[in-house]
Amino acid sequence: MSVDEAPTTTPDLTFGQTHPGALLVAARRRVIALAPHRDDYTGLSRSWRRDLLAGLTVAIVALPLALGFGVSSGLGAAAGLVTAVVAGAVAAVLGGSHLQVSGPTGAMTVVLLPVVARFGPESVPVVAIMAGGLVVLAGVLGLGRLVAYIPWPVVEGFTVGIGLVIALQQVPLALGTPAAPGTNAAQVALDTIGDVDWAAAVAPLALVVLSVALMVVLPRLRRGIPASLVAVVVATLVAELADLDVPRIGALPASLPAPHLPVVDAQTTSALFSSALAVAALAALESLLSARVADGMADDLARTKPNRELVGQGLANVASGLFGGLPATGAIARTAVNVRSGARTRVAALSHAALLAGVVYLAAPWVGRIPLAALAAVLLVTAARMVDVSTAAAICRSGRSGAAVFLTTLVVTVVFDLVLAVEVGVAVAAVLALRAVARASGLHREDAPDEVLHADDERALLHEHIAVYRIDGALFFADVRRFLDELAQVTDVRVVVLRLSSVSVLDTSGAHALAQIVIDLQHRGIVVLLKGLRPQHHRVVKSVGVLDVLAHEHHLFDDLGTALEHARSHVRGEEATMGAATSGSRTSTTTPEEP
Repeated sequence: MSVDEAPTTTPDLTFGQTHPGALLVAARRRVIALAPHRDDYTGLSRSWRRDLLAGLTVAIVALPLALGFGVSSGLGAAAGLVTAVVAGAVAAVLGGSHLQVSGPTGAMTVVLLPVVARFGPESVPVVAIMAGGLVVLAGVLGLGRLVAYIPWPVVEGFTVGIGLVIALQQVPLALGTPAAPGTNAAQVALDTIGDVDWAAAVAPLALVVLSVALMVVLPRLRRGIPASLVAVVVATLVAELADLDVPRIGALPASLPAPHLPVVDAQTTSALFSSALAVAALAALESLLSARVADGMADDLARTKPNRELVGQGLANVASGLFGGLPATGAIARTAVNVRSGARTRVAALSHAALLAGVVYLAAPWVGRIPLAALAAVLLVTAARMVDVSTAAAICRSGRSGAAVFLTTLVVTVVFDLVLAVEVGVAVAAVLALRAVARASGLHREDAPDEVLHADDERALLHEHIAVYRIDGALFFADVRRFLDELAQVTDVRVVVLRLSSVSVLDTSGAHALAQIVIDLQHRGIVVLLKGLRPQHHRVVKSVGVLDVLAHEHHLFDDLGTALEHARSHVRGEEATMGAATSGSRTSTTTPEEP
């Protein structure tokens, strides 16, 4: 038995309680399962060259993204770089995926903008620490597997919505003008365009066009070229040589800042809690989705441990906040590059963070000269690549339910926020799924099989006085009213046999409805027999009291033939009783003959 499969408690057969020692053993096993292990580096002796090369490739891709997302968040390029270094290293060592690359992401900047606008940039490290603690708690509680319940249309709508929001956020940077006030990306972009000085915007727009063209053309010439890095370098050289008056990144620190604990009071913590909760939800969601993508791309490697991944990402966020960085998540784009570059162990992600730290110490003055328009171009291309038109079209063609979930999630993402979008998307998907299950369920009246009919008179008797109904699919809260209404129309029969063997889902509401059906039919003088109740449904049926309301405890059958024979005996008994009553009535009313 593996560590993950080990039971968490050992029952005390003597006292019916749990041994304190068993609790300690379970806690120890849980800690071991969530902690780093030597097996994390299995095969490193054979793959270290590929891991280091993959780390270099990812660092080249991550550098402009980290700078860009730092600027987009409102904290500046330095904060983005610090986040990529610190959070990337901590998540690489402590996370549950061998291939995940973590750092600042576009989705997180979307969530942080309202926080910065409302509470100021100094609140972001506090939010990162608080959110990290919540994510760690989620991992310890074993909530990592819940991501499997998020429907595919929700994930795709969420991804496309993020891409659109990221693109809208780049409008001020691409135009070289300050962003209009506001938190909604679409509204800010429209207001910024309305107030822009187009004469001053020509130079930054030209750099955006040049950078985008390079990122589109270079991969077609040679796939291995780091197009985004080349585009940023070329745009910087053009701006320097032409002495263009465009906004730059500005001065960067020549070293990583020292960790420190932000000073907060209870009032500030309370005000930031809802923001921290939203950041934690997004960090957990995006990290687990990214790890799932990596697992699908590298089928021959060990699967991600979702709970350990949450613990690692949570601690990475705490560390990032202590160093003054942004909240971080697993980055889908950088993780995909890591896998495609041949990474086999977490050394690749760790070396990516080390290389970015080298940039901080060795190249900070040069990085500070990068035009913000070049970073805007990198993020615009990144956003465009997040919008998979073929996937979106496939979802919309798959049916109205999938299209509704996808479009709802997308719209809520753009108009409101990401966490609400996932909540609404999952809720809409659940409602539509319940609706589909309810529609697939049905109540059908059917004839008895020929083999249980023995004579023509019994056939007529059966058809006249006994009704057999089959319930298919689910009998649950979403559809109980329909079953009640249909069976309420049953008349002119003396026995109803309900076939339950085709009921796949039976919840408390469904069991309650079944009890009401039995009570209603028996109140009208109709005997009810239940046939084929599945073993897994016995508990709920018994708890709700269905068996108690049956006229007789023997009215529950496993075989249809036996149930129909019992039904015929009821009809015969009633016929005999009615015949005797009729005969007695005639005798009592006949006048005796005179002697």
